[in-house]
Amino acid sequence: MNASQAYGALLAFGRPVIETREAAALLRTTSSNASHSLRSMAESGLVRRIRHGLWALDPGIDPWVVVPYLTAPYPAYVSLWSAMAKHDMIEQVPAQTFATSLDRTRRIATGLGPYSIHHLAAEVFGGFEGDSERGYVATPEKALFDTIYIRAPRGGRAYLPELALPAEFDAAQLGDWTRRIPAAKLRTVVKRGLDHALEHAREAPDLSTAEHA
Repeated sequence: MNASQAYGALLAFGRPVIETREAAALLRTTSSNASHSLRSMAESGLVRRIRHGLWALDPGIDPWVVVPYLTAPYPAYVSLWSAMAKHDMIEQVPAQTFATSLDRTRRIATGLGPYSIHHLAAEVFGGFEGDSERGYVATPEKALFDTIYIRAPRGGRAYLPELALPAEFDAAQLGDWTRRIPAAKLRTVVKRGLDHALEHAREAPDLSTAEHA
């Protein structure tokens, strides 16, 4: 099987990211041979190495699509400052990709840049949109909740000096997520942090209206 045939077989797997062991099974070869083939494909610009044992089948892959593959078998989605920047809630775009997961908190270095993974308890995991091709991203409400939540156990307050809320922001959802926290003390701290953030937030400009002004 030549490189073109091997690449076609990997594409037929139907996923944007593949592990070396999965490639070995598809190509019916050893992990060592599969790794060699993938490195050759990377040198030819067909694939891109994300980290040891993990490859993107599209060299131009969106870094956000990769998030769940970094924490597998635990699910994950883009949130915190990365998601808030996407929703125009903060002005500064983070230099790293922030994500929340059922996996442990850690920082992961990859060929696509650094990822900052933050653990969420199962009862507050969720509140995201998207798909495997575009990536999974927290809604505006959940991005803010997650940011306050991960700071709460350490007694820290999230620094959000330029927080802007989209016109369609539903503050009631923050209460829904807060009520899912079983520990009364943590629930109180999170609620206090969210109230403070909302009190000092401003309404984000309606970009669609501004474009037609």
